[in-house]
Amino acid sequence: MSAPRGEGLRRLDTEIAGEKAATLGRAGERLEQAIQEAHAVAARLLAAKDAAERARLAHAYTAARARAIESRVVLMIQREALGLCRHTTVDQQFPEPPSLERLLR
Repeated sequence: MSAPRGEGLRRLDTEIAGEKAATLGRAGERLEQAIQEAHAVAARLLAAKDAAERARLAHAYTAARARAIESRVVLMIQREALGLCRHTTVDQQFPEPPSLERLLR
């Protein structure tokens, strides 16, 4: 009787580990998408000639950057919940978009 119970716990542990990995993967995908959106807005901002368009895109970039930073924090929290406390890989793979001031220099 203890073998089936042990097998059930192993299956549950495997399912939980799979869910943790999937959640971490989704957080990484959301961050990647948010960074891509920030880069796309930045490119349009840097290419814009009209002052009104530049102002609108500057606001859009600030919002997109904020979403990327929030997504990055969520990913780091997910990693820490799994015991991954060193974020060097995240820093390398998903660098924070530059501030608006730094972008426009």
